[in-house]
Amino acid sequence: MPKKMLYVQTSGPDEPERLYSPFVLATTAKAMGADATVYFLGKGILVMTKGAPQKIQVGSFPSLKEALDQAVAAGVEIVICAQSAQLFGGKASANEFEQPSKVVGAATLNDMALEADAVLTF
Repeated sequence: MPKKMLYVQTSGPDEPERLYSPFVLATTAKAMGADATVYFLGKGILVMTKGAPQKIQVGSFPSLKEALDQAVAAGVEIVICAQSAQLFGGKASANEFEQPSKVVGAATLNDMALEADAVLTF
């Protein structure tokens, strides 16, 4: 049974240097044969609103959208906290966010953390 890695992104667009790590690490985890999920909550959900990742780039790194696309192509699961979306004025529907992403309730994070072999936060 593969190991499970959970990356929790709470940083938002105001801290662009903290946004790449979950995608890079999750993509690497998939290459190592582990399951990997990136869960966005708090300001982190603002990074995943439609069009936002294309606008974020730090130095000579590719855009955050390119990092997201690589992670998704590797099989990384992208999850958005519904309550955080509502907190920031959204309707918490999947069509508000970059795809593929799944909008879930707060209890899902607790379940994922309890099932994960490791949890990292950014």
